[in-house]
Amino acid sequence: MACGGRLGRKGLGAVTALAAAFTLVTGCGHEGGRSGHPATTTHSPSPTATATGRPRATPSPRPTTATPRPPASPTTLPAAPRTIPSVRSFTPQAGPGWRPGARSRVVADTRGPLADEAGLIARELGIPVSSGPVRRGDLQLALRPKQSGGAEAYVLTVRDGRALITGSTDTGVFYGTRTVKQALRSGGRLPQGVIRDWPDRSQRGLNLDIARKYFPPSWIEARLREMADLKLNQLGLHFSDDQAFRIQSSSHPEIVAPQHLTKQELRNIVRLAQSLHITVIPEIDSPGHLGAVIRAHPALQLRTATGAAFRGAVDITNPAAARIVDDLMREFAPLFPGRYWHLGGDEYGALMSRNPEATYPALATAARLAYGPKGRIQDLATAWLNARAAVARELGKVPKAWNDGFFAGGVVTPARDIQVEYWTGRESGARKPEEYLREGRTVVNLNDEYLYYVLGQPNNFRYPTGRRIYEEWTPAVLRGTTPVKDPALTGPSRIQGARFAVWCDIANAQTPKQVADGIRLPLAALAQKLWTPGKPPLSWKNFTALSARLTS
Repeated sequence: MACGGRLGRKGLGAVTALAAAFTLVTGCGHEGGRSGHPATTTHSPSPTATATGRPRATPSPRPTTATPRPPASPTTLPAAPRTIPSVRSFTPQAGPGWRPGARSRVVADTRGPLADEAGLIARELGIPVSSGPVRRGDLQLALRPKQSGGAEAYVLTVRDGRALITGSTDTGVFYGTRTVKQALRSGGRLPQGVIRDWPDRSQRGLNLDIARKYFPPSWIEARLREMADLKLNQLGLHFSDDQAFRIQSSSHPEIVAPQHLTKQELRNIVRLAQSLHITVIPEIDSPGHLGAVIRAHPALQLRTATGAAFRGAVDITNPAAARIVDDLMREFAPLFPGRYWHLGGDEYGALMSRNPEATYPALATAARLAYGPKGRIQDLATAWLNARAAVARELGKVPKAWNDGFFAGGVVTPARDIQVEYWTGRESGARKPEEYLREGRTVVNLNDEYLYYVLGQPNNFRYPTGRRIYEEWTPAVLRGTTPVKDPALTGPSRIQGARFAVWCDIANAQTPKQVADGIRLPLAALAQKLWTPGKPPLSWKNFTALSARLTS
């Protein structure tokens, strides 16, 4: 959330050079016995989200710098490929494995649902796409709608001099191509055997504050490409705050900052995200953090009994405030075809004072008139949140809000379907994570102790390190450093995932390049912990070396 107070596609792009440098491994040695070990890591698959209707992506290939591993001998079982995140299950088989050679192709129906995925991995490997038939040396992509494991799961089979990726959806197949790309870069070849892979958590991503700091479209697109290689599937865009409103608007052009994304630039970003199976989540934070709106509409400013203004807070008893926010939601919903809408809801000024009813008597009176003698200002704020959630539902979206916007003990309760984005225990209204979970709410982890990259490090924030995420954090660590202890509350259906958040409180504290460099390892560590549960297979030293190899 908004505290008051991430990578360019380094992509693997391989490998016209790789194809030229190595002869095709299709006949070196015979395929050994099929004796393989069961995977050392096995978990039950969890439901995952899907992405459809994606236009074609156009990443740039570049040569690999990997040192290829020697092919396995006919009797040696290969190790699992080194990737970020690590694969969940690998059953090795003796054999030479696969790497692209002079006659290799990516085989998929060039007019079918996997055409985009085939085109992308073919460009990255520097080999052509063909509709088939399949032959030795090829990488084949195929849909198997009844394949188990969930929408983001895939199976990657390497044998008989070829590789095959299957999944029940194009999303799963796409993630299989990311494993191929990374395995070739880290080890020079795909090991012989069968990879079965699926994510532990369904929501995995980056949250980016473009309201306080303008990031050019090319920078955002570069982050999307790096996210995709890490199998991250969400980009949250916080584009409205006290400092600026950063997207072109036709319904309220008066609130838009001079430096902003045009709608066409946004469409291009969303189109690329869709092609990379990433959902872009818009956020218009309210009823706090609306300073850009208030500058153009000063009559909406919330004031105390003495006339003092709380920055960014609108008077929620003024219907004009709600109308503007709803206008903006309806205008922007078609630009964001994903399933989520973030409502904000945090740090509303009237509820951050020691005695809200005494400090804001007009709001207190309005609450009693609306909800009876027990009505309080928090009920007005909850009703505001519920009203915006109703608009989100009307627009076909699942609403989300920051955890300190969910107040307990009031006459009005937050709608049950609003997902809780848990970021803090420091703010007024924030409760222990267990309370939200016991209420049966879906929670997403944005713990400000580990996952908040706040430019300039104000208010005791420190730039988070990938090592702390990698070695200490899990999805169950929602607040501070202590995990929620009840395992019944922390499974993938309850805590559905996490996002790493960049907040630009002191906008000029870092350049966009410094931000990209600073979040590279934290994002990689987050991807590992959300995809493959349990202790990571590599030490931090080896993990950082692998990350450098995959992104250099």
